[in-house]
Amino acid sequence: MLWPLSFRGRLRPEFPDVRADVEAWCADEGIARPSDALIADFYVPMTDWVADHVEDATVVLGLNGAQGTGKSTLARLLQRLLERIHGMRAAILSLDDLYLSAAARLQRANTIHPLLATRGVPGTHDVELGVRVLRCLREGRPIALPRFDKSKDERYPVAQWPPWEGRCDVAIFEGWCMGARPQRADELEAPLNGLERLEDPTGDWRWFVNRELGGHYQALFAELDLLVMLRPPDFDRVHAWREDQEARLRVAGGGSEVMTPQAVRRFVMHFERLTRFMWEEMPGRADAVVYLGDDHLPVEVNLSDDRRGD
Repeated sequence: MLWPLSFRGRLRPEFPDVRADVEAWCADEGIARPSDALIADFYVPMTDWVADHVEDATVVLGLNGAQGTGKSTLARLLQRLLERIHGMRAAILSLDDLYLSAAARLQRANTIHPLLATRGVPGTHDVELGVRVLRCLREGRPIALPRFDKSKDERYPVAQWPPWEGRCDVAIFEGWCMGARPQRADELEAPLNGLERLEDPTGDWRWFVNRELGGHYQALFAELDLLVMLRPPDFDRVHAWREDQEARLRVAGGGSEVMTPQAVRRFVMHFERLTRFMWEEMPGRADAVVYLGDDHLPVEVNLSDDRRGD
């Protein structure tokens, strides 16, 4: 049994059969359908685990995972199953949708450090917008959910943001550094990879990113009620999964945003330091850690209640 028995035993017997529903959803999304065993032993019990935390107030569920771990797909499937099984309304917000515009990042690149032109690390998001959206969802106030157009490196016009009105039982908030904490000052001194050695030899970029993470990003992450970490086998796998994504785009004749293999390797180096630190620091405090195999599929789930002996 993939999902821990400590929770799996509390599952109600009257669950509807959702296999056909998942199959239809996967067809609409253009993705492979998970096996019946994975639906029964992972997706359905995870959905119930989330629903089990919903009482009278909105639950903000943070999904943390490096590039290629399947955060956005999991978020959308959880949204579908929460409605199908529990009749719950779930909104989805991605940290990617909070990116600063290319112009705003270029200004930071010109005044703070050139590496801030690349979106992704702490210091390249509109944190206050994220806090405002999550609080509106909690309070039941109408809000438009931000959306970012990566092909244009700009947010979509506000008029194109999907509106949300009424009750929100679960707000699913996904992002690669969701719930991260800053490193100690001494941990920043030595460069970690080639990008840091060649393009941040004085450490100014990593110091700025760490200060941003330890500042208002903590106010954003304080909105989380649950934190789930998707843990890949190693960082080589993170690079390989991102390269797989870009390779598919190259075959499909993608535009200027598609990266070469060399560009992919440089790109993932932006996230390596914090990713490795999260792998060391976060499992001990996350509410659930989902360990992934080389094929992206979950192979083990560790719940915080089990670690605490509850």
